[in-house]
Amino acid sequence: MSIIMNRRKLIAGLGGGLFVSGCDSWSRSDRVKAILASAEDLTMGVQRSIGGATALAREFTTADLSPEFRANGSRTADSADYQAMLANGFAGYRLRVDGLVDRPLSLSLAQLRHMPSRTQITRHDCVEGWSAIGQWTGATLGPLLDLARMRDSANYIVFHCFDTYGADNRPYYESIDLVDAFHPQTILAYDMNGGELPERHGAPIRARVERQLGYKHAKFVSRIEAVASLDDIYGGKGGYWEDVGDYAWYAGI
Repeated sequence: MSIIMNRRKLIAGLGGGLFVSGCDSWSRSDRVKAILASAEDLTMGVQRSIGGATALAREFTTADLSPEFRANGSRTADSADYQAMLANGFAGYRLRVDGLVDRPLSLSLAQLRHMPSRTQITRHDCVEGWSAIGQWTGATLGPLLDLARMRDSANYIVFHCFDTYGADNRPYYESIDLVDAFHPQTILAYDMNGGELPERHGAPIRARVERQLGYKHAKFVSRIEAVASLDDIYGGKGGYWEDVGDYAWYAGI
């Protein structure tokens, strides 16, 4: 059995053995912190050296779709701007693509729907220990970055989101490196299970990074930033839960 599958089953087993109410519960578990930290480098090395940069996560058929797909994390974004866009069917939504690019973009949802796209049926694995299979359609991230003419100095892609967490209302964010950014299954999903992406699942756009755990699949995406380093972004660890909960930055499965 592969190390990747062992990690997937390990996380699922831990989820079944612990009573958790959400990702914040896991952030307080020393046992989970230690396991995820020790697995990060090993998992990344195995996936990159054996699987290769373009190895695909398993895809399923419509017959495999889960009857229920849990909505985890934020179910909405509370900002007035987001709620106004939601009420207007996201007619005023613009996705910004900026940072270390020569051609910054500002794209409407309609424009994103005309970008190169992909439909895939994949399994979502949450750090809490549950999984669900869903169908996702969205703009492939790689061509979008090519359109923005990303500079050679860029090493990471940061997803900035509308939803906030904590007493300081820190915006949710996540990041991936360029290997995952240009992976063919990394998409900006605007449809789920054949219909528009629901609010509780991150409308109008959520990232799907199919070879990583669910907390990397940022919802309510407002901006995509190309950066050289993650050090000066919020807590400097590459994501909200990495900053506040000591989650592993690389959450490969």
